[in-house]
Amino acid sequence: MIAFVRGEVAAVTLNSAVVEVGGVGLELMCTPGTLATLRTGQRAALPTSMVVREDSLTLFGFLDDDEKATFELVQTASGVGPKLAQAMLAVLPPDDLRRAVASEDVPTLTKVPGIGQKGAQRIILELRDRLGAPADVIRRGGPVVAATWRDQVQQGLVGLGWSAKEADKAVDAVADDAGDQPDVSALLRAALRTLSKA
Repeated sequence: MIAFVRGEVAAVTLNSAVVEVGGVGLELMCTPGTLATLRTGQRAALPTSMVVREDSLTLFGFLDDDEKATFELVQTASGVGPKLAQAMLAVLPPDDLRRAVASEDVPTLTKVPGIGQKGAQRIILELRDRLGAPADVIRRGGPVVAATWRDQVQQGLVGLGWSAKEADKAVDAVADDAGDQPDVSALLRAALRTLSKA
């Protein structure tokens, strides 16, 4: 299996990045938070997890080893495949996911597209004793969460080639849609639509 990828970032799209390794471009499926840290032309090293299916080989890239380990662990819950696991990490970073499972916070888990009430309860039941406790128990709070989604969307837009000024305007334009639990990937898509209209 491919444990990590190191090389120059050749391209960044809405849901993947292409990293050139030894003259071969490897496409890594990534969350918006991970993509926001990548810049075309710069070198990057990403932990990876390869998912092998009958008709496909898919490589998932992660910000760090914690995100990778969480991605692999949540797939041990029944009904959770790689796409749903990635969606969970796109909406809830590892510590937020641990916190939601530990506190049996069904409403937070159902904010992930594809997870309903029963699915959230099943995930809590199956992962409660295995995910562990959050590394930083304090990080939660309105202003911090708001800053996080703003930074992720802004960095994602800059990574896709927009100027910082254009990215800031687009972030301001979608700020009203953020709510209490912002969906970064949806906000990034909305910001891109705003920029394409302009």
